[in-house]
Amino acid sequence: MGLFQTAGAKLAYEISGDGPMFVQLHGLTSCASREQRAGLDMTLGLDDCRVLRYDARGHGSSTGRAVPEDYLWPRLADDLLGLLDDLAPGEKVHAAGPSMGAATLLYAALADPDRFASLTLLVPPTAWSTRAGQAQNYEKSAELIEDHGIGAFVRVGRQVLPPPALADRPKERVPAVSQELLPSIFRGAGNTDLPTPDEIAKLSVPTLILAWVDDYAHPVSTAERLHQLIPGSQLQIAETPEELDTWPRRVANFIAAHPA
Repeated sequence: MGLFQTAGAKLAYEISGDGPMFVQLHGLTSCASREQRAGLDMTLGLDDCRVLRYDARGHGSSTGRAVPEDYLWPRLADDLLGLLDDLAPGEKVHAAGPSMGAATLLYAALADPDRFASLTLLVPPTAWSTRAGQAQNYEKSAELIEDHGIGAFVRVGRQVLPPPALADRPKERVPAVSQELLPSIFRGAGNTDLPTPDEIAKLSVPTLILAWVDDYAHPVSTAERLHQLIPGSQLQIAETPEELDTWPRRVANFIAAHPA
């Protein structure tokens, strides 16, 4: 595992395999090592790619600061682009990420579209009109952790049913984030949003959007709106674990159709 120094954090990463680079991101409170168990690791069919996995600032083995502004999605996009400049200078890469990872990719691709051969946006998060309600939830979670500790947050999380596509998968209850940083990470997430629809409509990178049903934090409405906005994008929605299991193969086929 390597460490990359960025502004206010050290990012833990690992690279495996050979070939064109594929970057696997993760979601809020998760980390690179958890994505496979959650069904969100899209590298399973990529035998001919060089895979880069890394933990976002404040998550997993990466360091961070208790500064909410550090966790805004444009800042996370800057981290990704800096990491790619260091590890794959001048190289076009394929990339996939769920939720926070998908948002990171959108900002990174708008800032440097020539850097990406393809994007796979997994379970895009609340955005625009649905973001305010989720921001309130993040603030309540931050206050709960500050007042009662991370254990109280985990106990509340056990009451939330997973979406149908995750019915057969173990639920990671404990965040891959320290109690010290988690309130700031939640507040940063609550204070950020996807790029505006007008900005997203300018995106020229081949894009695959994969969503699932019945998840208030990742509504199908965001995925459908992104599909409308991004020229030539593809959309698939999973309702069952069996449909979720097809995602890595769909991603592999999509990448094969858009070589770097």
